[in-house]
Amino acid sequence: MPTFLEKFFPKVYRKEELNVGSTNQYCKFNDPILTLFTSSLYLAALLASIVASRVTRTCGRRLSMLLGGGLFLIGSMVNGFAHNRAMLIGGRILLGFGIGFANQSAPLYLSEMAPYKYRGALNICFQLSITVGILAAYALNYFTASHKNGWRISLGGAAVPALIFIIGSLFLPDTPNSLIERDRKEEAKTRLREIRGVHDVDEEFNDLVVASIESKKIKNPWINLFKRKYRPQLMFVILIPFFQQFTGMNVFMFYSPVLFKTIGFENNASLISSVATGGVNSVATFVSILSADRFGRKALFIEGGVQMLVCQIIITYCIATKFGLSGHPAEELSKPFATSVVIAICVYIAGFAWSWGPLGWLVPSEILPLEVRSAGQSVNVCVNMFFTFVIAQIFTMMLCHLRYLLFVFFAFFVFVMTCFIIIYFPETKGIPIEEMADIWKAHPRWKKFVTDENDNKDAKVEMSEGITIVKDLP
Repeated sequence: MPTFLEKFFPKVYRKEELNVGSTNQYCKFNDPILTLFTSSLYLAALLASIVASRVTRTCGRRLSMLLGGGLFLIGSMVNGFAHNRAMLIGGRILLGFGIGFANQSAPLYLSEMAPYKYRGALNICFQLSITVGILAAYALNYFTASHKNGWRISLGGAAVPALIFIIGSLFLPDTPNSLIERDRKEEAKTRLREIRGVHDVDEEFNDLVVASIESKKIKNPWINLFKRKYRPQLMFVILIPFFQQFTGMNVFMFYSPVLFKTIGFENNASLISSVATGGVNSVATFVSILSADRFGRKALFIEGGVQMLVCQIIITYCIATKFGLSGHPAEELSKPFATSVVIAICVYIAGFAWSWGPLGWLVPSEILPLEVRSAGQSVNVCVNMFFTFVIAQIFTMMLCHLRYLLFVFFAFFVFVMTCFIIIYFPETKGIPIEEMADIWKAHPRWKKFVTDENDNKDAKVEMSEGITIVKDLP
């Protein structure tokens, strides 16, 4: 918004609104402090997720979510009342701390509470909420853009989802897994009966108890996560969020107004286009909810990758033809050109929204054994936030120097990640979370890593109630 730029980033305002200084379209928003405002949130989320891992494990998923909501609420208030850059970036950092706790605990909560048959759909509701939030933010920006203090309404508006998150967390029960981890077995069994709607939950409950006892033998889950038998899970909790960021999706989402203005759209037109792409993002996520447990995770990963690759090739061609390397369009942008770019971007966003977007949170949360689940989810969030920070910080600089070749850069990673999924990813659809270890033992490329010396040995596990369970340990 012009009033926001004028108050906090006058150098960018002079280039954008007053056309001061000679610059091409690609370099209009290349300002390190402006990108720091965007990217500081993700760096803070990275740091917070490390602390959140221990809080989630020792105090429960619910408390971690409450902390996340509280920090997000404070950050939104600081941003809404900001009078200088320090307050602006400080509030942004508090928002990041809140996101770090929420991203650590919410996917775990959903995976542990959901029946395995519907785990994919329910977990993807996490991503759906994000896409609805993005759409709401774009709409709020559009309707407040002409208001003198519209930017305050926009930034302060983050308090609304923060309050929803806090109030919702107050009414949520903790997961049976978390209660068992904290030696509250009777409460956990009662909770499991309530969640599943049946009285006989002994088999699932016993599985959870055995998994918990095994997890407590792990004194340091961070160190154990790097053991050879967890190599497959570690690879995926690192590479899935890495590839997720290098699809270029975040460039389109949190820089879409900048991107549309860069390729020649006027201020209101760029905001309208952002609302359109946000709407596509939300609708396409519903497709993932309906498809993940029907067609499987692997099929969606591959289809989404191919769709994004084709669209990036089209976008690269359109922008290269119109702007070249100079950044100065030879003629006024035509409606067919603008329409083609918006359609290609929308189809690209749809491909991401029903594949790598929601699956990037679902798959890491469901493949991790309980004994390293909090640590593994923390690694997932850390990698995700670190590379989101990197992309956010360097995007405008890369756009300025690489021009349209920036989209070729992202297309390369889309191609690589699609090949990676084809070769290395085993299908996880319909597999109970406690039995997920078996898929690695059956996979031709991972089975050599997960051979366990206890595979063929029975172990007797004594429970506090005095019952003895004979169980094949995973």
